[in-house]
Amino acid sequence: MTDKEYWKANIKLLIVLLTIWLVIWFGFGIILSDFLDQFSIGGFKLGFWFAQQGSIYGFVILIFVYVYAMKRLEKKLDQKEK
Repeated sequence: MTDKEYWKANIKLLIVLLTIWLVIWFGFGIILSDFLDQFSIGGFKLGFWFAQQGSIYGFVILIFVYVYAMKRLEKKLDQKEK
């Protein structure tokens, strides 16, 4: 895998993960907030929870997913160079 392929895969992964975060933050926290407020989690309306906590938790989970995916990509890169 060349540097160009590595960065192409890295940028593609970032775009996918940031799109997922955008859906969690903007979609669930703002656009679908009224619909999600019909449900509750921990005594709070679900739309409010996503706006205040859900997007943060989602972002932290996506960081761990990124680390895992990059380790796999780097392992793949290292195997092809040998």
